Amino acid sequence: MSGTLSPWPLIHQGAKEHPVPTLQYLLRARGHTVVVDGLFGPRTDAAVRAFQSEKGLAVDGIVGPHTWGALIIEVRRGSEGDAVRGVQEEFQFRNLSGDPAQGLAVDGLFGPETEAAVRDFQRALHADIPSVAVDGIVGPMTWQALVSGMLSF
Repeated sequence: MSGTLSPWPLIHQGAKEHPVPTLQYLLRARGHTVVVDGLFGPRTDAAVRAFQSEKGLAVDGIVGPHTWGALIIEVRRGSEGDAVRGVQEEFQFRNLSGDPAQGLAVDGLFGPETEAAVRDFQRALHADIPSVAVDGIVGPMTWQALVSGMLSF
């Protein structure tokens, strides 16, 4: 029996830590000025509500499946910017060494190291969820697996 993707997390004002930094990077990638501090405070809430309004979503400040689905941006080797930082932040979240220098750099450049990390993650997912492609591209399924915390320990 094959597994399934974990559901998108529901987060709102007051949330801290994972996946708030990723949310903040994605909001920045969508043109909203927020500080990436891992705290879902009033400014992040205002940016979420503005984004939801722009996209015709329910304006409730809750980041769930519809908001995540509208926020994500497909990234791949050669991509640059805050959406890539969001992916890299997810791999830092999974860095168990306790030393950020040992993990994937959060530099916004989707180069060979980021691609290798994505492919390794996809390969691990694919073993249980065959519909996950191992292509090095962070599309909807890979984003959902990352943001939902799959394969984090």
